[in-house]
Amino acid sequence: PAGIPFYGGTYFPPVPRGGMPAFVDVLRAIAEAWRTRRDQIERGGAQVLELLARARANQDAPEISTDTVDAALAALGRSYDLARGGWGGAPKFPQPMTIEFLLRTYVRTGDRAALAMATATLEHMARGGIYDHLGGGFHRYATDAVWVVPHFEKMLYDNAQLARVYACAWQVTGTPLLRRVAEETLDYLVRRMRDPAGGFYSSEDADSEGEEGRFYVWSTDEIRSVLGADADLFMDAYGVRSGGNFDGKHILHLTTDAQTLAERYALPPGEVVRQLEEGRRALFAHRETRVRPGLDDKVLAAWNGLAVAAFASAARIFDRLDYRTVAERAAAFCVDRMRTPDGRLFRAWRVGAARLNAYLEDYANLAYGLLALYEVTFDPRWFVEAKRLVDTMVNHYHDPQGGFFDTSHDHETLVVRPKDHQDNATPSGGAMAAMVLLRLGALTGDGRYRDLAEAALRPMQPAAASYPTAFAWWLCALDFALDRPREVAIIGDPASADTRAMLDVVLGPYRPNQVVAVGRPGEVSPVPLLAGRGQLGSRATAYVCERGICRLPVDDPQALAAQLT
Repeated sequence: PAGIPFYGGTYFPPVPRGGMPAFVDVLRAIAEAWRTRRDQIERGGAQVLELLARARANQDAPEISTDTVDAALAALGRSYDLARGGWGGAPKFPQPMTIEFLLRTYVRTGDRAALAMATATLEHMARGGIYDHLGGGFHRYATDAVWVVPHFEKMLYDNAQLARVYACAWQVTGTPLLRRVAEETLDYLVRRMRDPAGGFYSSEDADSEGEEGRFYVWSTDEIRSVLGADADLFMDAYGVRSGGNFDGKHILHLTTDAQTLAERYALPPGEVVRQLEEGRRALFAHRETRVRPGLDDKVLAAWNGLAVAAFASAARIFDRLDYRTVAERAAAFCVDRMRTPDGRLFRAWRVGAARLNAYLEDYANLAYGLLALYEVTFDPRWFVEAKRLVDTMVNHYHDPQGGFFDTSHDHETLVVRPKDHQDNATPSGGAMAAMVLLRLGALTGDGRYRDLAEAALRPMQPAAASYPTAFAWWLCALDFALDRPREVAIIGDPASADTRAMLDVVLGPYRPNQVVAVGRPGEVSPVPLLAGRGQLGSRATAYVCERGICRLPVDDPQALAAQLT
């Protein structure tokens, strides 16, 4: 009754299975133990509380070091699946944070093995059944080790993070497949997961009509009835073989490339591509007549922050004004509709009503999205809102011993104030807090933000070095802290040709460890990085700085590129 835990488990099935008791049997056993062995339960509860308190205590915290990054990279290499990409066996999960860490490592060090692990994993997933080849977007995870058979649920947080990392990987490699998957995934989110007011829903279910995957799988006869004479080529491309790969039905997954198909069917490669595109469109249209999976129409602040970051990043990388508009509407939704009268965040919104105290991840993720949006729109509103969120986060969630609690100081009282460090399917609140503090510190020059981030990062290094896939966003934040982040201030009209030319230089390559601010000449900006800056003559002028120490201003794109190299 006091809420003190004395026993824990991750899952109890509805009926006994695989040596695990049924949940109803667990409840009966608890009730019996409470009646007959209460002293034992209370002693066990005291021990659990002691262990929880000990687990929360900060370890000795060494200074941040590239040794952590090097050890994590080596651990990823040892557990990497050379044949199919990814890490570990079945079930196999997408690892967007791990992949981003590898992309960052490649940019910072030139390590081509890191790039190869990242891009091969992205390509294997894009060809597998975990990706929806007809409607875009990724399912939750693969139940096998080869990315073919998914658990069919689609989550906002997976698709937001994966779309962004595919876009970043395209920046690095220019591989068309990576861009196509990023855009199709974002288009799926707009088409199926967006509330008319602008926020994004949480998930689509795995089941429809009582069966998992029913909406997504195909029989051979169905494909032939829709595609007619083009069915053989399409089925050859997408792994449709006799017997099926999911309860006698077929999960589409790309098994044969266009060049091979062109030789096999004596067709020009361009004609093969055209037929496959036509086939996907026809099957998609047919699939839209089926009963759709259930929709979870909650709008969660944390997951929407990830979506804002994805659309803002893609707007910048692909020069897509429509994605920018989507990001702005989602950001405005969260800022305008998911706040208390005193400016605090709500956790969730549904059918016109916002509720529940926000957690650390809500503040940190939304601030991250707003900073990404600022760096594509350069609208000061988003910088101001992000800073306000971060300052509130520091005031209400900071642990004086270092790092951040998951709940605010005025949240309901729990037996232990939670502080979950591990990155799971989404970044841990603490890791994202460290990232936004570092980025905001670079934009403001306020060393307090960086100090708070480093205090959170230091004790995480041993775990991140040993278990990188479970601490990958901590590693991304550590990469930022260890690098020499560039602070780029540009004074000029954001819509003018000379300013755009400067921005093309700054934003064209994948540079994860830089921040960018743009202000008009003579404008008093709330962004401290722009303070006291002027133009050389009447041309757009750029200032490149590292931790507040700036090089001479330049008004020529080539000179700017040289300073950034």
